[in-house]
Amino acid sequence: MLNMSDIMETITMIQDENLDIRTITMGISLLDCADSDIDRSCQKIFDKIHKYAKNLVATGETIEKKYGIPIVNKRIAVTPIAMLLGASGGDPVKYAKTLDAAARDVGVNFIGGFSALVHKGFSPGDLELIQSIPTALAETELVCSSVNIGTTKTGINMDAVKLMGNVVRKAAELTSDRQCIGAAKLVVFCNAPEDNPFMAGAFHGPGEPDCVINVGVSGPGVVRSALSKMPKDASLDEIADTIKKTAFKITRVGQLVGTEASEMLGVPFGIIDLSLAPTPAMGDSVAHILEEIGLDACGGCGTTAALAMLNDAVKKGGVMASSNVGGLSGAFIPVTEDAGMIDVARRGILTIEKLEAMTAVCSVGLDMIVIPGDTSSEVISAIIADEAAIGMVNSKTTAVRVIPAIGLKEGEELDFGGLLGSGPIMKVNTSSPAIMINRGGRIPAPIQSLKN
Repeated sequence: MLNMSDIMETITMIQDENLDIRTITMGISLLDCADSDIDRSCQKIFDKIHKYAKNLVATGETIEKKYGIPIVNKRIAVTPIAMLLGASGGDPVKYAKTLDAAARDVGVNFIGGFSALVHKGFSPGDLELIQSIPTALAETELVCSSVNIGTTKTGINMDAVKLMGNVVRKAAELTSDRQCIGAAKLVVFCNAPEDNPFMAGAFHGPGEPDCVINVGVSGPGVVRSALSKMPKDASLDEIADTIKKTAFKITRVGQLVGTEASEMLGVPFGIIDLSLAPTPAMGDSVAHILEEIGLDACGGCGTTAALAMLNDAVKKGGVMASSNVGGLSGAFIPVTEDAGMIDVARRGILTIEKLEAMTAVCSVGLDMIVIPGDTSSEVISAIIADEAAIGMVNSKTTAVRVIPAIGLKEGEELDFGGLLGSGPIMKVNTSSPAIMINRGGRIPAPIQSLKN
């Protein structure tokens, strides 16, 4: 049973501290939409998305009004489209345009799942879909794409890593007149979860039910506010305990929204992703939480330790509040989407190398980082490989979402607007990894993969 006194206590967090439900994401399986004719498959996809999601936005708005809880985004995640392309063949961009049209039809903010799972190799449809990603993202507005190139069990598909360096760069090039937005809608994963509600990496995994509701909660401002009320000599044990209790309250809000949405839509409630997902708004920053813990500036020495404690305490508080915790569930560190991260990146305190170290202890990876427009595809591939290695060896999800700012150089800025924010173009080590990347093949799974 939900304790309504806990929920009422949380209203203050909503009104004063930027607590929100970041997203209600409906996962929809499209496996039964596979067809040898791509046009028939596209029609089946449109019809099924309309059938399940036609009331999704209205449901979210009803819950917002009933409880006064802001629900920022309503989204859809679908089966990785490469699976359907393997059956139909044809131009993958047709699928992307169908997803875009369906998303517009039901009124959601984004639709994810123009995706491929190639961690151990390429099956029919995978290569064609991956090669079409830049065009698909350039010619649609609401479609997001992801590719899983490695897992702890399988190792890293370096042929896919090489390919994705080119794809990321081309996605930026084809949208250079729109702040290179194509690359901002593309995530490259290691150990991708099947139930992640957050874009751009959301897809509906083949092990998921036919339709499901997943909820992503967020509340960096709430955590920071709670810590700001503590004495400066409070021990780190006490800090962790406060974060844990705050995360419990935040997660109860997500439990309420997920339960209500599930009942109203008549589909199963899947998971709550209790990630601390920041925004560019002041007071809604993970970086500022770390500074409240006691750092002079996020990115300085001690940042990784503080972030590890934050991430662990959030998870511990969340799992006590719900038995449906899943997705990514941790502290996000997307540079352009976090006011504090933007500030320290501009000041040169936060570097890509430090961000890489931080990703070893939090969710989800090198996220929303703007890099110089002349960064080579081999360097982008090497960034992906490094981050995938952290995920593979540590049995955790990691990802890369970098945006080559075509025509711009270090120190200049891109401004996406909205939740994607803005940020400085960060320095990248341009020492060439070309020989390694061009070798291809596969980095074998680590010894810790042998757990059976």
